[in-house]
Amino acid sequence: MARTNFDQLLDAGVHFGHLKRKWNPNMAPYIFMERNGIHIIDLYKTAAKIDEAAAAIKQIAKSGKKVLFVATKKQAKDLVADRVGTVNMPYVTERWPGGMLTNFATIRKAVRKMASIDKMMTTNTYKSLSKRERLQITRERAKLEKNLGSISDLNRLPSALFIVDINKEHIAVAEAKKLNIPTFAIVDTNSNPKAVDFPIPANDDASKSIDLITKIMCDAIAEGLAERKLDKDKKADEDVAQKEVKVKSETITQIEDQQDAEIEKGSKARPAAETKEGEKKAAPKRPRKTVSKKGE
Repeated sequence: MARTNFDQLLDAGVHFGHLKRKWNPNMAPYIFMERNGIHIIDLYKTAAKIDEAAAAIKQIAKSGKKVLFVATKKQAKDLVADRVGTVNMPYVTERWPGGMLTNFATIRKAVRKMASIDKMMTTNTYKSLSKRERLQITRERAKLEKNLGSISDLNRLPSALFIVDINKEHIAVAEAKKLNIPTFAIVDTNSNPKAVDFPIPANDDASKSIDLITKIMCDAIAEGLAERKLDKDKKADEDVAQKEVKVKSETITQIEDQQDAEIEKGSKARPAAETKEGEKKAAPKRPRKTVSKKGE
């Protein structure tokens, strides 16, 4: 099932590429034509790539894994943060911290430091500090929140990255490639689609284009999460049903065992009773004493 149509892509301006002189030759298969010195992207191929990427990202979400969204461009950061927040996925919209993936342990230390500051702010130790010291701690906390707050729940490396503008986020692409993490990206005519695993040829500068494609990806993630929950509920119901069947079968087995024991007990008691009764019948009768009458 197609997740978007030609008219939606056209209205969002997804087809507008960069100037012809800025193009990357690797984007030639996705370019429809050139008009007024600007390359026009083939929207039919864009729609096909969107469906392919959405299907793959849905399976990742269905398996319970995380997808990290990266969009530090001014026109993309707020849109991506709002969209991704609805599906509870991590995102980076301020600045890509170098080594975030390849040196993930250090990033986790910074996140833990933020948590320790939060804990300290609730104690009497923080209240006893001077105004200047408290201000320094508050500023440090705000800085960490700005850069790392959106990935505070990311306890392990993400299973995939979704990137807006791979030229700007080339460090993130390089780190993901080094760690063999699948990459999804909006790729414009000035970018190399071979640098990512799931390229989506589209305008990566227009806010409408970015918003539409990000929405489609988030909808696919939401579908994957919903199916995962449904499968869990179904499995739980099956487990309950199996448990009930097991309990019933065990109960029936116990009843049958009790019945067998009672039958066996009765069969043992019956011959003894019959023997005792037979002995009574076979015993000879004692002769009655005759009392002689006087005079006879």
